[in-house]
Amino acid sequence: MHPTRKRRMIGLLVIIAGVGLASAVTFYALRQNMLFFVSPADIAEQQLPMGREFRLGGLVVPGSVKRAEDGLAVEFQVTDGSDSVTVNFDGILPDLFREGQGVIARGSLETPERFMAREVLAKHDENYMPPEVAEALEERGMHYRPNNDSEGG
Repeated sequence: MHPTRKRRMIGLLVIIAGVGLASAVTFYALRQNMLFFVSPADIAEQQLPMGREFRLGGLVVPGSVKRAEDGLAVEFQVTDGSDSVTVNFDGILPDLFREGQGVIARGSLETPERFMAREVLAKHDENYMPPEVAEALEERGMHYRPNNDSEGG
């Protein structure tokens, strides 16, 4: 084989290997950052692995919020209308967090009935519902109607 041709072939193989390695690293990073959305009914129906991080969404059950007397720990129920899951969170809740409102909690299952949240997100105005939560509620036959505490203002 001619030296120039050999050099070109090695260069081409190095480029192909580099593109393949970059693609593999990109796909691995995207897979690690992709969080699936799950509703409480999905948890009841499926065998989700303990410790795997995902997003849990639904409505905060009225009367279910229990705050620790000392510290920032809070426990509440999230429902999609058919099932509910207990969420534990140790941190500062968003200002707009309320009972009966839509939330998305990011974390993992400790047990099939208990979700340990690392982050809790709440709606940002009276008419907003995260799209995934709204779709899950619609699938379960629940129609979301926002609280309009600020009517007439």
